[in-house]
Amino acid sequence: MMKKILKYTFLFIGFLFFSCTDVIDVDVPFDGPRLVIEASINWKKGKPGNKQTIKLSKLTPYFDTITNSQVTGAMVKITNDQNGSITNFIDQNNGDYITEDFVPIVNQPYTLEVNYNGETYIAQEMMKTVVPISRVEQSKDFGFDNKVIALNMYFDDPVDEENYYLTKFHRRKDLFPNLLDINDGFTNGNEMIVFFEKFTNEDENEFELVPGDIVDIELIGISKKYFNFIGLLIEQNAASGDPFSTTPAPLRGNCINPDNPENFAWGYFRLTEVDSVTYIVE
Repeated sequence: MMKKILKYTFLFIGFLFFSCTDVIDVDVPFDGPRLVIEASINWKKGKPGNKQTIKLSKLTPYFDTITNSQVTGAMVKITNDQNGSITNFIDQNNGDYITEDFVPIVNQPYTLEVNYNGETYIAQEMMKTVVPISRVEQSKDFGFDNKVIALNMYFDDPVDEENYYLTKFHRRKDLFPNLLDINDGFTNGNEMIVFFEKFTNEDENEFELVPGDIVDIELIGISKKYFNFIGLLIEQNAASGDPFSTTPAPLRGNCINPDNPENFAWGYFRLTEVDSVTYIVE
């Protein structure tokens, strides 16, 4: 009798394991093999800014096993709309298009043009400047928790100007940087402070700053249009783990297809001046 009971028990357990092997198909929306343009022209303060890279790829389905989505064979150029100078980017046959001839001039308009597969994609932006970072200090006074180390970045906002900034703090052992979009709507012409702190959350592999941590800090001058775009992107990313947040909506950048508007490209063309420092936590 005991042998029969054990036999039926093993059969039941085997049935449970067999039942768990059913494949569930998840219907993930796919916008088609749309072109993706990564065109961030960053001019580091004190550097010539002549070396720049633009990346082209194709949007692929979420569960696609094909990892090679780089786009080659395109024609890529940037035109200074004020003086008419043209910078051509050379195809590296790996999705990268590079130049060593770009001339950045602040507060001048530029147009990006990408020709690929019989389609033309256009984006326009203004090269924005940025003030230098005055200093970086660490303390436990400016953050949300006075027991956690925070880094404080200071800079002087110009008087009588409308300015928009993107700040980036990247501790080198972290996978992703922390981004913050700010403007001088209420602080015009004053010294501005941006603080950065992290809290320990082992479930998300997050840990507070400790002595010896190396943090790369950037202050980036951006346009109002990019400020609006990146603000929505940061907001959606921050709310991605919130079950009560609204469903994220696709965010279109400024890369349009004038001849075929429905076949636009994902991505954003921006031109920014960047000041950066590296800080070692004490």
